[in-house]
Amino acid sequence: MSLTDKAIERIRELIRTGALPPGSKLPPEQELAAQLGLSRNLAREAVKALAVAHVLEVRRGDGTYVTSLQPSLLLEGLGGAVELLQGDSVALRDLMEVRRLLEPMATALAATRISDEQLAEVERHLDAMREARDDVERLNVHDAAFHRAVVSATGNESLLTLLEGISGRTLRARIWRGLVDDNAAGRTVAEHEAIFKALSTRDAILGQAAALLHVSNTEQWLKEHLRLGALKPWVPIVGVTTADR
Repeated sequence: MSLTDKAIERIRELIRTGALPPGSKLPPEQELAAQLGLSRNLAREAVKALAVAHVLEVRRGDGTYVTSLQPSLLLEGLGGAVELLQGDSVALRDLMEVRRLLEPMATALAATRISDEQLAEVERHLDAMREARDDVERLNVHDAAFHRAVVSATGNESLLTLLEGISGRTLRARIWRGLVDDNAAGRTVAEHEAIFKALSTRDAILGQAAALLHVSNTEQWLKEHLRLGALKPWVPIVGVTTADR
């Protein structure tokens, strides 16, 4: 472990033990360095690294603070890492496998917790998907929003952030483009309809089965297109914002 890594670990330990709770301000650099038993340069490098990881926030002219440490903030970099793996076929298959392991269970949990308002949001995105079967941009946006609404209903922010990260906006766009080209969009929309039906009846087992079928079919489609080298390269989707993901 390098000296910088040691400095990072010592600051993390202060946070873990509650000596620096979320929202608290770190002592000035010289005092922090003395507290860590390291040089000011090492303390500065540790702070920079933890700021990149969203553990700390450096406010110019005010000081350095511990962030809220919410899962959505700490796991924010996962989505960016997934986007960098788009050209790695093995990594893509691994990510789909992880999604197949997590999403059906998340859907089952959502079926037991979803409110009427949350169910209405899921239905709104499903209706939008039905209306946009041949519009890849809109399909991609509402597909992502549909799954986000489902997993949000679990009330588990960590699960939501993980699944959003591994799904990958770019990969969704490429898959939807291929499904439209293969005239398979209608079948995939029907799979979303089955998920919604299970949620509307609060049937956890049916929800798990419907989600497993949907993710498995998508996974098989992806594997086949990767095998044939037919997965189209990504073309940026105009108008998709962070809020749409």
